[in-house]
Amino acid sequence: MDKQENYIDCFGDMCPVPILKIEQKLKEINAGEEFKLVTDHSCTIESIKHTYEKRNVEFKIVEVLSGVWEVYVKKL
Repeated sequence: MDKQENYIDCFGDMCPVPILKIEQKLKEINAGEEFKLVTDHSCTIESIKHTYEKRNVEFKIVEVLSGVWEVYVKKL
């Protein structure tokens, strides 16, 4: 996958749109592959934590600027 395919822009997207985009991407990739999602909504971060904490997905959340998060998602 190239960098563009490994990136999901969710600026301005409210829940559940980011979760739906993650679900679609997880269907497209193989185990061991990862991608980055960028969001500016804190509700997205809470939704990701709640939705994926007990699934076969690893994620890392980094607040890169005040109110802007990068979420690294890896399918296990």
